[in-house]
Order: sequence, then structure tokens, then C-alpha cells
Amino acid sequence: MNLVTATVAWLTNPAQWAGQFGIPNRLLEHVVIATISLTIALLIALPAGLAIGHTGRGAAIAAGLANLGRSLPSLAVIAIAIPVTVHVDPVLGGTALPTLVAMVVLAIPPILVNAYTGIAEVDRDLIEAGRGMGMLERQILTGIELPVALPVVLGGIRSAAVQIVATATLGAIFGWGGLGRFLVDGIAQQNDGEVFGGVLLVGTLAIGTEVAIGLLERLARSPGLEGDGSRSPAEIAPRPAVPGM
Repeated sequence: MNLVTATVAWLTNPAQWAGQFGIPNRLLEHVVIATISLTIALLIALPAGLAIGHTGRGAAIAAGLANLGRSLPSLAVIAIAIPVTVHVDPVLGGTALPTLVAMVVLAIPPILVNAYTGIAEVDRDLIEAGRGMGMLERQILTGIELPVALPVVLGGIRSAAVQIVATATLGAIFGWGGLGRFLVDGIAQQNDGEVFGGVLLVGTLAIGTEVAIGLLERLARSPGLEGDGSRSPAEIAPRPAVPGM
């Protein structure tokens, strides 16, 4: 039986699509930990990136931290995190939590860098025009800078999400589930169909994530939308509140 036949046979086996260790449940585990990791990274990196881009302060420090985060191997981060996370939760601390920590560390740099770069590159004339209209700094950030920088910001989120999906498979080495479980178990059992079936599933999920967020990027760049940078501050900014209204 060649590799393609073995992979197809494994994927089409009804037993692989049922039960706790079936493909749907493993896929759900993978999506859940990836979503939680991305959400935490967004809550940390996005506000920081927007603030740095708007004020221009702390860019060098942010770039240094982002480069440090990129240089850390995810497998090493998982191993380093385990002694700490097991004290938080003796059960999940040796499996899910260290994987979660590694994915957050992996996702922060692209989100942070793209957020502050996108905001910093907004046309200064637009910003000064907004200030001339009496807009507050918060209104300038949310009404002018963020809509114009949205495609760049989404690019960082897309990069982070794809990396998370692809790298979350490493958690299976330390006992976590997800689609990586098929790779680890397949190698242990010398089951090439399971190994490459798992690889195909991870690749499909990563490509699907890339395409989905890529579509959002294209929409943000479409003419007539706020993210294309073609609208004036008066068009994209919220109107000042009228006293008594």
C-alpha cells in the first residue's frame, strides 16, 4: 500500500470520524486552543501596538521584544513553561497550558509589529486634518488611523493565526490533543496513513485560516471601505456630539 492509498484509507475509515479520539473531536480541540491563544495575544498585543503607533513612544522596545519573541522556539517555550503551569493546574498544566503559553508568545510579535507599523504609516495630513476639526486623540485613533491601517493590522492577525494553527501540533508531544495527536500516535505506531492524514488536516486548517482572514484583508482594502485610506477625516470620523442632543 503506497502513501497516498494509506492516507486516503485512513481518512475515509468511519472509525476515524467518531469517538473521543476521532477527527471531529481532535479538530475541535485544535480550534479551541488556537482560538483562545489568538484571543489572548490580541488582548495583549493589539492595544499596545495601537498605542505605540499613535504616540510614537516605545517603538524600539516593542521591536526588541517582538524580535525576542520570534527567536524563541515554540518547543522550547512549552518545555520551559511546564514547571510553572503545573503549579497553576496539576492536570492541564503539563499539557494544554504550556501549549497555550507558547502559542501566545508566538502570536504576539506579528500582531504587535503590524499594529504599530500600520498606525504609524497613516498619512500625517489626515491626522492633522482630524485635529484641526477638533477631534480627540481617541477619536483620531479609532476614526482615522485604525480604519486606514486595518489591512495591515489584519495582516498581522492572519500571520499570527496561521502560525498558531500550524505550531499547535507541538502540544501533542507533551500530551495535549488536537490534530497533532495523529502525527505523534502515527509515528509511534509506524502508521504512515495516520501521520500524513494528520499533516493533511493541519495543512487544510492552516490554509482555511489564511484564506478566511485574507478575505477580510481584501474587504478592508476595497474601494469605498474605511480601510482603503481614500476617505477624508470628515467622512470616516464620528461626528462630534451636539450639546443637549
